[in-house]
Amino acid sequence: MTHLAWNAKEATVGELAERSGVAPSALRFYEREGLISSRRTTGNQRRYSRDTLRRVAFIRTSQRLGIPLATIRDVLALLPEDRTPTREDWARISECWRDDLDRRIRTLRRLRDNLADCIGCGCLSLDRCVLSNPGDELAAHGPGPRRLIED
Repeated sequence: MTHLAWNAKEATVGELAERSGVAPSALRFYEREGLISSRRTTGNQRRYSRDTLRRVAFIRTSQRLGIPLATIRDVLALLPEDRTPTREDWARISECWRDDLDRRIRTLRRLRDNLADCIGCGCLSLDRCVLSNPGDELAAHGPGPRRLIED
């Protein structure tokens, strides 16, 4: 097991994987997708700057929130390449999807509140259910579960 020293400026793929909790194959995938970058040694081994740890943590957290990799890549491209990103840099890019996260939170709350009495009950009381749509009246509002996705 290799450990990343607290004062190390660079990490091997194994050290970064161990410290970040992300498999080396995932790190190579992130690199191919342009989410992180490395330099190559004369022996063609990858070396990641220490601040790549924050990028990987940001990627993993963003993925857990359901943010697509293409969107994550676009936002990470806003970080400076000539220096280690600061707290202000991270705060600035995090604002990029605040509205999207707020919309997702509203949708999840609506889903939770509207399904709490229906999931698994088997009542089939579509005439009383808050999710019912008699006569498909909501079709005029567009496709999909309109009550769950509309504000």
